[in-house]
Amino acid sequence: MATVGRIAGVSQVTVSRALSDSSKVSPLTLKKIEDAIKVTGFVPNALAGALASQQSHLVSALVPSLTNIVYSSVVKTFSQRMREFGYQILLSETGFDLTEEEVFVSAHLSRQPDAVLLTGIQHSAQTRRMLLGAGIPIVEVWDITASPIDMCVGFSHADAGRAVADFAIDAGFAFAGTVTANDERAKLRRDSFTNRFLQNEGQSVFAHDCPGAASMGAGRAALADLIDNQGLKSGMVFCSSDVLAQGLLIEAHARGLKMPGDLSIVGFGDQEFAKDLEPALTTVRVDRELLGRTAADAILARIMGTESPQPVSDLGFEIVRRMSA
Repeated sequence: MATVGRIAGVSQVTVSRALSDSSKVSPLTLKKIEDAIKVTGFVPNALAGALASQQSHLVSALVPSLTNIVYSSVVKTFSQRMREFGYQILLSETGFDLTEEEVFVSAHLSRQPDAVLLTGIQHSAQTRRMLLGAGIPIVEVWDITASPIDMCVGFSHADAGRAVADFAIDAGFAFAGTVTANDERAKLRRDSFTNRFLQNEGQSVFAHDCPGAASMGAGRAALADLIDNQGLKSGMVFCSSDVLAQGLLIEAHARGLKMPGDLSIVGFGDQEFAKDLEPALTTVRVDRELLGRTAADAILARIMGTESPQPVSDLGFEIVRRMSA
């Protein structure tokens, strides 16, 4: 600031005043300071400003995967909305391990964010303690619970699993399969689907759990296991993601299976490619853009004190019927 002041011909105190509240200096002085900042490449110390104002204008966002569009599209909409109000996003990829999430939460809270966005409602006990003790708005997305840390925005994964099971039962399937990635929310959908489907007498469910993240290769291997090792000959397979479902479609094509006919496949997420597959993929759609905006608006309402947002926002889901089922 001293260098900027010398170039602009003003005192360091005037530079500080202009950076904290531009209305405190004349337009001409402000222009001189802004020009000097451009010349020097000076970046104001946001942390020092945060200590003075008690606001960092940073909002933390923690998601399991940055490459999965299910999460990245939520963060994109969330970030766009927060930036409209002058907030920047501090983003980290946590994976699906609760211990890893705990480490990231601790690191983010040390930066004094004004709010935190988390994915899911399952957290370690220490993570919950840290977040409750932070005293800032917290929003958990992509799931709902009657007892959120602060606020939650999402949908019921259990209801989604049961809805797909009802879809399979109504379609007259006697056999079903599940292909599930290593994710607690995916497992909840799988269990709810299985329990509902097996309520009807004489029906069977074949299950394949993927050891890692969802991929097309994992989907191909899953269908091979269901058919070759478990004896699935026909029915509907419910996949925990559209990426896995795409792998199943590829493997089914390679085996000469007809879809629908020999086999029906349902995905989850309604990713952009789902409608363009052959056959087009039946899937469960969640409005990710609405989810991101709703989460941002809940945080903004809390920060600004304009209203008291609902602690639980259930945005629901829908089954999109296409030719794969």
